[in-house]
Amino acid sequence: MTPALVIRQDDPAAAHVAPLLALHLTELRGHMRKFAFALDATGLSAPSVTFWTAWQGETLAGFAALKRLDGEQAEVKSMRAAPAARRTGVGRALLTHVIGEARARGCRVLHLETGTADLHAPAVALYHSAGFVDAGPFGDYQPSPHNQFMSLDL
Repeated sequence: MTPALVIRQDDPAAAHVAPLLALHLTELRGHMRKFAFALDATGLSAPSVTFWTAWQGETLAGFAALKRLDGEQAEVKSMRAAPAARRTGVGRALLTHVIGEARARGCRVLHLETGTADLHAPAVALYHSAGFVDAGPFGDYQPSPHNQFMSLDL
């Protein structure tokens, strides 16, 4: 029997997060180069960011973060399922958690930026299934062939 998934607020600089965060950053920077905007542990530790990890028993299954942009807008940041947890519902659980937190904090719009490479297709499908729609750049982002933008009205 698989242990229940537990999502908890966590420290992005914690040793148990480092290997998965390093994999995430290496993979994105390898495909998107200067258009990879994923935050490292320092960025994920900023006061405007809340970071969560997902656990199946004692195994780290993934992480996600929410960055507050202003009083009514937030951004999904650095969402990632561990390789062994892909296609198990971890990504959907994390996204549902982040959306719920954004709503609870009074946000009216939730944005995200993701890539256009084939490796992003499962995430893009997940975002669309959760109600995100294609949108233009937000914040300081600039459009490129390597990134795409989505938003969800809350």
